[in-house]
Amino acid sequence: MSFPYTEVQLCKKVANAAAFYWKTRRQQAASQKKRGVKDAGSRGQVTGGRHLDGFARLIQEVCIKAGFTKAEVFFDRAVPVPGYYRPQKNWDVVVMRDGRLVAAIELKSQSGSFGNNFNNRTEEVLGVSRDFWVAYRERVFGVTEAPWLGYLFFLEESPSSERTVALADSPLQPLPVFQGTSYLRRYEILCERLVLERDYTATALLVSDSKTASVRDGGESVGA
Repeated sequence: MSFPYTEVQLCKKVANAAAFYWKTRRQQAASQKKRGVKDAGSRGQVTGGRHLDGFARLIQEVCIKAGFTKAEVFFDRAVPVPGYYRPQKNWDVVVMRDGRLVAAIELKSQSGSFGNNFNNRTEEVLGVSRDFWVAYRERVFGVTEAPWLGYLFFLEESPSSERTVALADSPLQPLPVFQGTSYLRRYEILCERLVLERDYTATALLVSDSKTASVRDGGESVGA
């Protein structure tokens, strides 16, 4: 099938999902403040969860256009997927058919605290894919055809995410590609290499301004 939306239509839907993200973050922060609950930094805007539901709904919509039923695409209730190093993991979107796993998609975001979180996000996304693919190798999912694995990362557009970050002094030099990079560029490299090394079937990096909710493509990689 051809993709169900024109570029203009897709951009509008992505913009709506981004607007939902920022609105939900602000509402959660306001709610915590009203209750007298304090979280460090911007953590109070994300501990309530569900802020990426706009993207999950859009993915569900695309899957339905592709021929799946609404009952086969899960995001509003958990469908734990078995792992190899751990019993189960709740993916953000899971697609099933006839009791078999078709696809699993991870949705992540970052706003502020870029230095503290980049390495954590990198270790997390690699660990998740490793756990998934070893479980597939061990026939945990009961399928012979490899499921489709996706990763979408939503990053705040800000001077902190776009300025060059110095590398720590070390007798062991990092790869040249990381010289003179911002956190945005490092996330681009991460997403590109996740597909290159077949950790994920496809990745997408979206960059958004918190005030206007505008969105731009921070680098998209799609693999067969």
